[in-house]
Amino acid sequence: MTNHKPLPEITIKALLLGVVLSMILAGANAYLGLFAGMTVSASIPAAVISMGILSLFKKSNILENNIVQTAASAGESLAAGVIFTIPALVLLGYWETFNYMEVAKIAAIGGVIGVLFTIPLRRALIVVAKLKYPEGIATAEVLRAGEDARQGNETDAAGGLKTIGIAGLIGGGMKVCQQGFAMWHAEVAGAAAFGRSIFGIGTDLSPALISVGYIVGRNIGILVVAGGLISWAVAIPIYTAINGFEGDAMDAAWNIWNAKIRYLGVGAMVVGGVWSLIKLFKPLVVGIKASLDAVKHRQSGADVPKEEQDIPINYVGYALIALLVPVFFLYLGIIESVGIAALLAVIMTIFGFLFSAVAAYMAGVVGSSNNPISGVTIATILFSSLLLLALLGTGSEVGAAGAIMVGAVVCCAAAIGGDNMQDLKTGHIVGATPWKQQVMQVVGTVSAAVVLGLVLDILHTAYTIGSPTLSAPQATLMKSVADGVFTGNLPWDFVYMGALIAVIIILIDIRQEKRGSDFRVPVLAVAVGIYLPITLTVPIFIGGMINHLGKIAGASKTAEKKGLLLASGLITGEALMGILVAVPIFLSGNKNWWPNFHGFEFLGPIAFLAVIYWLYTSVSKK
Repeated sequence: MTNHKPLPEITIKALLLGVVLSMILAGANAYLGLFAGMTVSASIPAAVISMGILSLFKKSNILENNIVQTAASAGESLAAGVIFTIPALVLLGYWETFNYMEVAKIAAIGGVIGVLFTIPLRRALIVVAKLKYPEGIATAEVLRAGEDARQGNETDAAGGLKTIGIAGLIGGGMKVCQQGFAMWHAEVAGAAAFGRSIFGIGTDLSPALISVGYIVGRNIGILVVAGGLISWAVAIPIYTAINGFEGDAMDAAWNIWNAKIRYLGVGAMVVGGVWSLIKLFKPLVVGIKASLDAVKHRQSGADVPKEEQDIPINYVGYALIALLVPVFFLYLGIIESVGIAALLAVIMTIFGFLFSAVAAYMAGVVGSSNNPISGVTIATILFSSLLLLALLGTGSEVGAAGAIMVGAVVCCAAAIGGDNMQDLKTGHIVGATPWKQQVMQVVGTVSAAVVLGLVLDILHTAYTIGSPTLSAPQATLMKSVADGVFTGNLPWDFVYMGALIAVIIILIDIRQEKRGSDFRVPVLAVAVGIYLPITLTVPIFIGGMINHLGKIAGASKTAEKKGLLLASGLITGEALMGILVAVPIFLSGNKNWWPNFHGFEFLGPIAFLAVIYWLYTSVSKK
């Protein structure tokens, strides 16, 4: 904790800026997640934008900047919880369109529960266990660099904002050319048959995915593409060698992956979630005990430093009990049984707390961007589906929707829980007051919940969520799991094989840990790669290797910081333009609103390679 000055934190300008950025970044990340199946932390770009805007005021400080990024990053995290689950209700046919009020209600309740669940864990995971929280540390460094620049006459903050702006224009420009004007295809892919076996490979031409890979780094990049290769270079060839295939090799590969192979990822996710809970049990007990001790300490009249002041645990308990009431009515509206609705509310509470804790722990180990909350959500939906199947039977028309709704609240809670801990790590470094950050997490969560229903409606009208254009891989998977349990169509043999793969990966990681290796093998990172399309994992791997090669080249800290800002700008620009391209289609109701300029397909790979070269040369400067 480096700053003990009584600086103002929650000010009017910081509050308003945090609310606006939360809404914008929630929309951007909603698009990215529906398109790529992965989201990234917005803390760094939020911090840079905040510094740039607050520098226009005579009085601003590092703690105000921290408050802004705390609220803003809550928006992008909540977007992940929403888009990973709620679109499944439309894909199931339970909803015909996105119900704005229902989306806002689910998102707000789940997000606030996530904030409350992780408050008891701050001391255990940040102060006692001293988990790394890599993006939290990076955000703190950006904030401190901006504060140094503000106190001097340098223009670092403005320069960082310019870097993000240029990258945003490039990412956005490529997106409008590809998505709006249809100048080139979204991906380059192919498959070949050797005997009866199909081998497929390809890459999406998205600069945002390159940037995701750069942020998560070499280790995660390798593991994600390794998961993809397990599906496409091992499982699909073996499956086709045994069962054969019909028609075009690439079409056959996609059909087999979609119907069978990606369920290896489901099994791996479930085992990975359980393993994370086992590893988290001790810190969980320590955190709850520390929070209870803090309440006794405060009630005795003892002075508690501001850097250790959380929202009191008794207030957290009262708020959670109050939130169970709307959760109960949410489930009652679907199931129409008081007893079952109450049971689902209890299940949500248990799973919500456990998996928010898992998300908080995983964010400390692999970072918020890599935090595979979809894994714990799948485990929740699978358990809820099996329970509702036992209670309602196979003929139920609402069982799958009820399971999705339980998973949606848990997913929103877990997404916010991981983000909350990352921001509290940043605050711990710069000397912020925890309870003020926790309040701003709630503010950012509610702000994002207000706009996400509208964003989903716009994107669905323009692109159709679940179509090849906006495939929503996680939501499609959630729908398949819930529906598969009730229809009996879930390929359990692949789920079991995926679980076995996860056990092997866990054993490999334990061996790496005992060796003291810096290359760890977190099972959930591999599981994410197994069920993502191979075309999405390849550019993530490329981005991770750019990060690694830049470090090998002896890049300066300035180059490393610029790389983070460029990556953040490319992601933000592409995601925001994806939404802007959708707006006129949404308003006009005409999916052919944009004029098409075919015949420029060669420009896509050229632009993609140019971005790779530009990012590499930028981050490898000594």
